[in-house]
Amino acid sequence: MSKKDEHIRKPDWLKIKLNTNDNYMGLKKMMRENNLHTVCEEARCPNIHECWGTRRTATFMILGDICTRACRFCAVKTGLPTELDLKEPERVADSVQLMNLKHVVITAVARDDLKDGGSQVFAETVRAIRRKSPFTSIEVLPSDMGGIFDNIKTLMDAKPDIMNYNVETVRRLTPRVRARATYDRTLEFLRRAKELNPDIPTKSSIMVGLGETKEEILETMDDLRANHVDIVTLGQYLQPSKKHLKVQKYYHPDEFAELREAAMEKGFSHCEAGPLVRSSYHADEQVNAAAKARQAKGEQEVQNA
Repeated sequence: MSKKDEHIRKPDWLKIKLNTNDNYMGLKKMMRENNLHTVCEEARCPNIHECWGTRRTATFMILGDICTRACRFCAVKTGLPTELDLKEPERVADSVQLMNLKHVVITAVARDDLKDGGSQVFAETVRAIRRKSPFTSIEVLPSDMGGIFDNIKTLMDAKPDIMNYNVETVRRLTPRVRARATYDRTLEFLRRAKELNPDIPTKSSIMVGLGETKEEILETMDDLRANHVDIVTLGQYLQPSKKHLKVQKYYHPDEFAELREAAMEKGFSHCEAGPLVRSSYHADEQVNAAAKARQAKGEQEVQNA
């Protein structure tokens, strides 16, 4: 066995504390009853117990659970989607309201089979949540929507609190790690989103441990800032199955602390960095100001009514 193929043992700092309290169990039950999908489950996120059980945040995955792409880092099923449920936005909004979620992330499988990439269903989901849970902050995490400007505009017109699109890895590794998505199209998506509505924060995420160098991580940060990205998250890549890419390195928490410091020095307004950090990790903290402002505006409107 070559050194490249050797299995790297998972370090102690990647151990997860489970929290299966009433919040967690209640949200899990509601997802199944309403035929809803979450990326928390589908992508085997290590933070599901903390987010569901403690923070009352969740990441809904709309447009089905079959992705048209087969990225080599992702555990979501791939194939030809068979559904487009136009009632899904209302079901998601009902669940957000019933669970009294304070922050929700709306993501989706890539739907390259749809001309609009699913952008209309995304927008309707945001609007439905706004109607039923006006004080819940909303983040959207779409695919690149084929890089089509009108699809990006449809998303931005819905006015989410955060527009998130993940660069995932450094430029050199992108062709090996991602399917169809390109490094430059990712940057273009983020730049166009900011141009459409400069007041909406943009966000992106970088996985580490796939064979990148520190210099390449810093270069990726520079590219994101050059395209006016406000928030960045950095987390450890974990191999979801034997058929996925192998972990090349486990970064120590101290290394993540150094990367976070570098990100803040580069001008990002917020950075989450750590072994178990994922794109939606502590996402509620990143929009607290927006949520408070919207709540204050709503209370003022009630007083003026």
